[in-house]
Amino acid sequence: MDVPVGAVVYGPDGTELAVGRNERELTGDPTAHAEVLALRRAAARLGRWRLDDCTLVVTLEPCTMCAGALVLARISTVVFGAWEPKTGAAGSLWDVLRDRRLNHRPEVYSGVLAAENAAVLRAFFR
Repeated sequence: MDVPVGAVVYGPDGTELAVGRNERELTGDPTAHAEVLALRRAAARLGRWRLDDCTLVVTLEPCTMCAGALVLARISTVVFGAWEPKTGAAGSLWDVLRDRRLNHRPEVYSGVLAAENAAVLRAFFR
């Protein structure tokens, strides 16, 4: 059973473009994180890899792989819920999303509904 993490990509006008949920266990794909799947689906829907002016909302702080993908996709805004102190790359362990050495830095809103998102994850791991 996959860890219950979900992500949604919204277009510039607020339209829901794509959703993703963790599918690593389901698919046997180590890259099948919610954020990556949502990015892939949004890009396919728009017919382009650049997702500038789009927003990604995710229940858990992105890991380094996902943060890198968000930067490379040129996502404009990232909103996340629960902090991930073990692997988080949006301020906890690393801050890939705001690294000034990179060519793109999305706006980041952290800790949105953090307690509610963390409760779902704690329940899963019990």
